[in-house]
Amino acid sequence: MSNDQYSSDTLTDFTPETTEPRRVVVLISGNGSNLQALIDAQSHGELGGEIVAVISNQPNAYGLKRARDAGIDAVVLPHREYESREAFDGALIKVIERHEPDLIVLAGFMRILSPIFVQRFYGRLLNIHPSLLPAYQGLDTHARVLADGAKEHGASVHFVTEELDGGPVVIQAALEITEDDSVETLKNKVHSREHLIYPIAVKWFLEGRLRLGAEGATFDGVPLPPQGMRMSHADAAEELDEDIGEES
Repeated sequence: MSNDQYSSDTLTDFTPETTEPRRVVVLISGNGSNLQALIDAQSHGELGGEIVAVISNQPNAYGLKRARDAGIDAVVLPHREYESREAFDGALIKVIERHEPDLIVLAGFMRILSPIFVQRFYGRLLNIHPSLLPAYQGLDTHARVLADGAKEHGASVHFVTEELDGGPVVIQAALEITEDDSVETLKNKVHSREHLIYPIAVKWFLEGRLRLGAEGATFDGVPLPPQGMRMSHADAAEELDEDIGEES
């Protein structure tokens, strides 16, 4: 990662104090591949807490099966049954609070959250986005970077604020774009990086190392740079056992 003062931090070199497992609620709308990455990290003792519920606004979301298979409470809350975004978010708040989470993780939750929801859980909301924020906020990021002839792409974990995809960035994993890349190849490579960095960010938060306060996002009390902690293409490729020679 580019910030030298964090270069020695890994998932294994920090030992938290023994406490009750911290509680995580995950919000999904679809396949739930990032949810699966979090479940896998939890099963290996690398999440720093326990996923206590998975909530979906889509009844047929495959991620609900992933949750049930892992023995996690799977809850369906169809947004179409509510007359407004605010009404749905009010119901969602009640469902979430019943599980008393320390952290709410958005993992492919395809809903724009209302200000009342964001403010209710401010500082306890993480999201993952398929670009190197602040570049390419919004949808269709892979097609847009290709259309622009960009040389670099990636994934970002960030705190959620009222600004869409605009909250402070926690960690990014970069990807060098090749001449052979397509929307589909970029999607697959970015997904791999999402699955790599999301459990790391969740663990940092649950261990109390990652915070969002009036001064912005901090890690071990040190303000994070605008891009958060950046994992380079080479570092991410090494972690993922990608063939760097073929991609450079």
